[in-house]
Amino acid sequence: MIRVLIADDEALMRAGIRLILENAEDIEVVAEAGDGREAAAACRTQDIDVALLDIHMPTRDGIAAAEDISRLSPRTCVVMLTAFGEEAGVTRALRAGASGFLLKDIGPAKLIHAVQLAAKGEPVLAPTITRQLLERHVRTGRYTEAALRRTEELTPAERDVLRLLGTGQSNTEIADQLYLSAGTVKAHISRILTRTGCANRVQAAVLAHDAGLLTDR
Repeated sequence: MIRVLIADDEALMRAGIRLILENAEDIEVVAEAGDGREAAAACRTQDIDVALLDIHMPTRDGIAAAEDISRLSPRTCVVMLTAFGEEAGVTRALRAGASGFLLKDIGPAKLIHAVQLAAKGEPVLAPTITRQLLERHVRTGRYTEAALRRTEELTPAERDVLRLLGTGQSNTEIADQLYLSAGTVKAHISRILTRTGCANRVQAAVLAHDAGLLTDR
């Protein structure tokens, strides 16, 4: 079973998400929280696979909670919930350790599928949407010394995988482009995360942009 935490300061929103997720045979909502502090505490004391966090919450917002959860419970996948037009918080959320983000008006079937993907460590957004958000909110147009240093120890093959991660490619798409097996791609990504200190593949995609790898051909 995929154990899920729902954090939102609106009880009605939490109830609606719970109702949707409990229709899935492999998902169990094991905790709810009304603010970021409660969310982080729940992840510290319970075994949570996926934490769905609203960005705007009292006491401690979702982005601060994502930072806390990444530190206190690294195995928990954090997915941010946001309303349309609030993309300004996306960059902060990704850098705080969030693995992805969903609009609150997402359909029930897509929400269930997103939670299932997140539990497997897969992206929770379509690659095309990921690419648009990364291009719009993450890339600054200049490369940072810190990002370049973090990628120095990567092998040429790992750099190729990281570059494609930066364009929002899925594991299958990366495997097809580089003529690798899906298992090999997954192994490369695991080593990339370890060597660069990234918490998840979305942070790795941000790093690819910051290090200028998308200019490599």
